[in-house]
Parts: sequence; structure tokens; C-alpha cells
Amino acid sequence: MGQDEVWDDEIAARYDTPGEGMFAPAEVDPVVARLASLAGGGRALEFAIGTGRIAVPLRGAGVPVTGIELSGPMLARLRAKAGADEIPVVAGDMAHATAPGEYTLVYLVFNTISNLLTQDEQVACFRNAARHLVPGGRFVVELEVPDLRRLPPTQSAVVFGSEPGYLGLDTFDVLNQRIVSHHFTFDFGDARQARLTRSPHRYIWPSEMDLMGRLAGFTLESRHADWSGTEFTGDSTKHVSVYRLPR
Repeated sequence: MGQDEVWDDEIAARYDTPGEGMFAPAEVDPVVARLASLAGGGRALEFAIGTGRIAVPLRGAGVPVTGIELSGPMLARLRAKAGADEIPVVAGDMAHATAPGEYTLVYLVFNTISNLLTQDEQVACFRNAARHLVPGGRFVVELEVPDLRRLPPTQSAVVFGSEPGYLGLDTFDVLNQRIVSHHFTFDFGDARQARLTRSPHRYIWPSEMDLMGRLAGFTLESRHADWSGTEFTGDSTKHVSVYRLPR
């Protein structure tokens, strides 16, 4: 299943929850503050801009933002919030599509680089970021750390979320570094049936991602466990990594 098929109208509608969940100010504000600082007064380009969860408030903070987006339904929801004159968007995938102009910042949030399902595509994404940046520009990636310590021998799935009306589990293909996330949503009117959606991912180890950066000409400038600058440790579940081109 291609990513353009995963992010259809139904998923785009359920993904976009203004003011709640991952769209809550407590989740969004630290991201916007950090990205605005890293942009350094220049222009920003968001790979996989989606429905504008970060781009719209970042633009509101005074940073000119352009996007690249593969999904038509996700882009349609963004267009309900901001017009093309306010946030221009190029239709295409983040590994190959190009946006006009140069940028001081390219960013990729909420695990989206894992939507590219091969190592070659992920390396191409780093190179595409470098292609858009001015000398000294930065590429920021937010990504979960693969949680294989929870996977016992012979078992290929782990539950990552469980609450009334919802069950989420990941199935792992450790040979190919693939995960398929399964989301089961139950109708309280009929507990015997559930709506299932799936999304495929390729997980990346932090050290592997650093090598991808080096292949594209970047050096790792910083890595933290969150957008607020918490120290990254062996127990961190995700990282925010900032890569920089030479001046």
C-alpha cells in the first residue's frame, strides 16, 4: 500500500483534531518555538506538511513556510486553514519533489520520515533537504527510537496503545526494519466489530540516521529527547535531531 493510499479522506478527517491530542497547544507550542529559533529569521520548508498542524502556527509566528505534500486529502484540509498565497505547497513526495527558492530550515516531524519504506528513499530525503538549504542551513527530524526491547523472542507484535474503544499494535519485520501499525477502533454500539486501519513504516536507528546525514553532507548539531531540550539518553523513546550543512 502506497502512502498516498494510506492518507485518504477518512484518515485525513480523523487525523485533524484542532486543539486536541497532538494538535493541543501543549504539543504544538514547543515545536513551533524551537523551529522558529532554528530558522534564524529565514524561510522554512516542511516535508510532508499534512494538514498544517505545525506549518500554520509557525507561519503565525512570523516564519515564512512552504510545504511538500503527497496526499491530496491532507492538503485539502490545510487549504481550509491557509491559502496558497499564505503557505505554498508543492504536490509530491519528500524524497524527490522540489520547492522553489532556498531555505534556512527544512523540517520533518512526528515520525514522518519512516513513511519512506526503503533505506534508499530515506537517504534521498536527506539529500533532498540538503538541496533546498542555504550553506549553514539546518534539517530537523523528529523520530521515535525503535522499541525492540519490548519484543520478546519469537513474538512479532507489541501493543502500543489501549484505551476504551481503541487498540493499537505494531507488527515487526526485524530483517527489513519494517513496522506495520494497526489501529483498531471499536464501535460501542457493537463491541464485536472494529474498524481497522494500517500504516507501514521503516524504522531507523539514530546512528543509521546520522550516517544518512553524512552521506548528504550534514553533520549532527544536536539531539534531544523532545522539543524542549531534554537530554537524550538510552531510555529516550524518541529524538529531535538537528543536522547542519557547512557554511
